[in-house]
Amino acid sequence: MYHYNIYISGVGGQGIIKTSVIIGESAMKEDLPVVVGEIHGMSQRGGVVSTQMKLGESYSPLIEEGKADLLLAFEPLEALRAINMINPDSYVVMNTAPIYPFNIRQSEHPYPELSIIMDELKSRAKRVIAMDAEEMAKKAGHILSLNMVMLGGAVAVPGFPLDKKIIIKSMEDNLPEKSIPINMKAFEEGFSFCSAHIK
Repeated sequence: MYHYNIYISGVGGQGIIKTSVIIGESAMKEDLPVVVGEIHGMSQRGGVVSTQMKLGESYSPLIEEGKADLLLAFEPLEALRAINMINPDSYVVMNTAPIYPFNIRQSEHPYPELSIIMDELKSRAKRVIAMDAEEMAKKAGHILSLNMVMLGGAVAVPGFPLDKKIIIKSMEDNLPEKSIPINMKAFEEGFSFCSAHIK
């Protein structure tokens, strides 16, 4: 029974919901069953957001701990928080640009060093591809295309079950027309970066 599990984590305002919609519609275009688990947290800017997606045959929309094939982390600390979802065969695609919680200065627990987060993820995953998706989005033309940088990275991961052309078609169907050139450039930036770093 085929299945592929994607756990997406980040914070509100990063475009996680739109990314999930594009992946889900792409699966439907390829006649691949898809279920989306609960979207936790606040979708407002700064609130924690996570989405669970199962592609293929599935009895439940929720991914069990250690069962994610791909962790797509839009923010480093949120990648660390989702570490229990991955296993030694999992791939992690992570944005390295942090979004500091508003209460971090009052906290006795400071934001961890990126190197510590990376080491933790590498100890649990098959491969961790880390990229500054924020900078790549700016290079493509707009910081709000960060989610398409991340989507491009996901599509480049070995074993990702959806065809790149179908993903691009779903992007065209779901994104504002005037934003498509920038978003396509952002998508290709992420795809190229991850393709180069997986070889």
